Amino acid sequence: MENPNILFVSRAYPPVVGGIENQNYELSVWLARYAKVKTIANKKGRKFLPFFAPYALFYVLFSLYKYDVVLLGDGLLSFLAWAIKIFSKKPVICVVHGLDINYNSASLGVCYEKILIWLYQKIWINIFIKKVDSFIAVGNETIRVGIKLGIPEEKFIFIPNGVDAEKNLLNASQKDLENIIKKSVEGKKVLLTSGRLAKQKGVAWFIRNVMPKLGEEFVYVVAGDGPDRKNIENAIEKSGCADKIVMLGRVSDRDRNILFNTADLFLQPNVKVPGDMEGFGISVIEAGACRLPVLAANIEGLRDAIKDGRNGFLVESGNASAFVEKINQLFNKGNPRKIFGEETRKFVVENYSWKNIAQKYLEEIRRRTIGPSVPTPISPEEIVRRT
Repeated sequence: MENPNILFVSRAYPPVVGGIENQNYELSVWLARYAKVKTIANKKGRKFLPFFAPYALFYVLFSLYKYDVVLLGDGLLSFLAWAIKIFSKKPVICVVHGLDINYNSASLGVCYEKILIWLYQKIWINIFIKKVDSFIAVGNETIRVGIKLGIPEEKFIFIPNGVDAEKNLLNASQKDLENIIKKSVEGKKVLLTSGRLAKQKGVAWFIRNVMPKLGEEFVYVVAGDGPDRKNIENAIEKSGCADKIVMLGRVSDRDRNILFNTADLFLQPNVKVPGDMEGFGISVIEAGACRLPVLAANIEGLRDAIKDGRNGFLVESGNASAFVEKINQLFNKGNPRKIFGEETRKFVVENYSWKNIAQKYLEEIRRRTIGPSVPTPISPEEIVRRT
């Protein structure tokens, strides 16, 4: 049976930088290798959403007859499902990442966010989200929250985020790392956190509670930006160990890849924040693809991304002693990258490569539309012709 004709709608897409942006791009590219995919996407960021939303609405409604199914890149676009169901019975599938169905925490860092929270809970969750036919959740915690909100369990399936296992790999040296952090790491043990700096990422907590208990040989590099940055900077100032911490802010893709390929251990010390959660944790599998072992909090979507002892290690969230003990234990055995790096990368390639993830998506789309089947890859020439 022929593969379905898919209309993919994304409100977050490159060249804008971000985790969902990258995931949506890779998903659209890889799905196009196995099916007919038309992508309409907002490539100009959050400020352009008021213009993209009506465009997407009109495009979807007037071209719906061409497609077998509509795939939405995240829950914010669920208003399209509501509109589609007024005129059609075409199936609508939505990828949900966590915050898009659990938005009740001030995570954006804007003064009017309480109003946004109220509107989202009253309108998006109660009206729009529930018009979606099925959900592809990137984490099992997202499914749990969705069920609690009244969405039937049978509407959900768990498919993890994917990673291009070759994209971030590069040959980098200690000198390359030192050029980025402006600090010698000779004889040092380099810890790294990279990503959006929100409170639930636990960076400020880690600096206050763990870094003072680690030896002088440790250097903690933090790359990224976000609403919790000032809190993190304040934590550094009061920690008494500012000389062991490097705050880089936002870095280029190349510098981020150098960090991934030269650090010794990746940290994701998430803490529980009501109304905000880690849907999956894409940074930890990107790190793993670069042979960088991960130590993460045993919480929410990180449990789905990290399999303890395979591509990283999990410890109790908010337990400073557990983090200190595990970090020292790992380094006492030698360099974590040298000991665990190859096994970490192998696990990530086998379980999270986009080739496998895209086929799981397509099988779920087929199941919800025209019945299960094995996808037949489309030739590179056909992909070029369609794009």
